[in-house]
Amino acid sequence: MSLWKRTPRTERAVRKAGEKPEPLKSKPRIEEVSPRAAIPGGEIAIRGTSFTENGRPRPTVRFGDQVGSVLVSSPRRLVVRVPEGVSSGELTVDTGKAVSSSVSVIVGMTIAENLHPVANPAIDSAGNIFSTFSGSRGQKVPVSVYKIDRDRNVHPFLSDLINPTGLAFDREGLLYISSRMEGTIYQVTPDGQRSIYAEGMGIATGLAFDRQENLYVGDRSGTIFKISRDRQIFVFATLEASVAAYHLAFNADGCLYVTGPTTSSFDQVYRINPAGEVSTFYRGLGRPQGLAFDVDGNLYVAASLAGHRGVVRITPRGEAEVVVSGQGIVGIAFTAHRSMILATGSSLIELFMDIEGLPLLG
Repeated sequence: MSLWKRTPRTERAVRKAGEKPEPLKSKPRIEEVSPRAAIPGGEIAIRGTSFTENGRPRPTVRFGDQVGSVLVSSPRRLVVRVPEGVSSGELTVDTGKAVSSSVSVIVGMTIAENLHPVANPAIDSAGNIFSTFSGSRGQKVPVSVYKIDRDRNVHPFLSDLINPTGLAFDREGLLYISSRMEGTIYQVTPDGQRSIYAEGMGIATGLAFDRQENLYVGDRSGTIFKISRDRQIFVFATLEASVAAYHLAFNADGCLYVTGPTTSSFDQVYRINPAGEVSTFYRGLGRPQGLAFDVDGNLYVAASLAGHRGVVRITPRGEAEVVVSGQGIVGIAFTAHRSMILATGSSLIELFMDIEGLPLLG
């Protein structure tokens, strides 16, 4: 791409004539930002015109008054990393001579830190968010599960549970927690009283309820268990083993969708029908983890797509794009007020995406 304005003559003819091309003088203009949402550390691509000139310094990209790190710079394309501490989603490009009009982007806000989630957070009917400090295998930590209330205050909720992993609520407001160390599923009351719900679940990771309130448990060594309301346990399906965890979510079609990262960089999302028959819904993700559906049937997956890490949206027709940019995302949940809660390896981040999530139990 030329760094100069086009003329009727080719650049080769200009060089032969010994003429110096006229430098760009127009105001920078933003035409497209992709994706339009990110968490701090995520990378956003900006397309437009007049971003830089030959031999000139890179432009400055601001999110409000915070400066992002420009990774790629050309007259028509920039790639910028979202800085920490961003409080505004108004993005501008400043060449030093002129500033572009602002474009609104959605930037996530950290609502809880010093956690260790390894799967989706869970949200109760009152809007409280629950997340884990899972720890390394066999590690016993002072607080196993935290509760983040509607005012985004963080409270210890549960202690003395080794390697809590998956979280899910039933209709009665009871919280279910898997321990990948013990292979046990715990049932926890709203006031934190814990009891054993099921045992012998292997390396128990992801949890999800179907509409009949059967509980499904992902044993990452290769099994999806189904636990009926009377606590009978069945092998529902078998899959390729995961190097990390199985993550589970039901769509309105009554089918179970499962991710489980392997050593491949071209992993798939599984679709398992009510009869336990396994098929591939989508293939081509890098390290897919937590997942959630919206009411339109779109699936959101924490994964990378074509080398770009963040949240990937996959339509019912199998069309995929990165809609949130960010590193280290392991879990996703939607709130009743249409925001998205993302779990990273150490924090929870909220983005106001105006997406209506699919209720986990109808």
